[in-house]
Amino acid sequence: MLDAARARFASDGYTATTIRKIAADAGVDAALVMQYFTSKDELFATVLSVPAHALTRMTDAWRGPEAGIGERVARAFLDVWGNDPTASEPLLAMLRGAMATEQAAAQLRDFIEDRLLIGVVAHLRDDSDTRLRIGIASAMLVGIIVARSVVRVPTIANVSLESIVSATATALQPLLAPE
Repeated sequence: MLDAARARFASDGYTATTIRKIAADAGVDAALVMQYFTSKDELFATVLSVPAHALTRMTDAWRGPEAGIGERVARAFLDVWGNDPTASEPLLAMLRGAMATEQAAAQLRDFIEDRLLIGVVAHLRDDSDTRLRIGIASAMLVGIIVARSVVRVPTIANVSLESIVSATATALQPLLAPE
């Protein structure tokens, strides 16, 4: 049921997803879904769990020299969101849900802040200028995910992940490691 819910929330978003659709996808009766999860909100919250390996990958991208940090962060973030279904489905569900519910918006905000600011605290100078630059970098990365995976803008969605990482790394490097 959770796999079906994760895939449905990721593809349709919170508003368009129904318990009946999830049950049909899982091959069970809707009453069974409701027996385990008392509401769509509760099911959505359960689905939003992001696997630990994805979180570790994004945190580990900050390790290493400042030279290349733009590439490491871009690759880790975009790879987790684009190439790892166990991570990308709950993340895309969270992203789509953020448009519809404050709960999902809060979870997405916390997720983005935690993943990016963990790197700042552990590996970069932690001051207001750095936090602003990290916020701009996170907005760029989320914008790329929206363009590539949600809206599917052809010039972004139809090119290799490697091309996106390369172009993004060039833009992120001066934000993450200014001279």
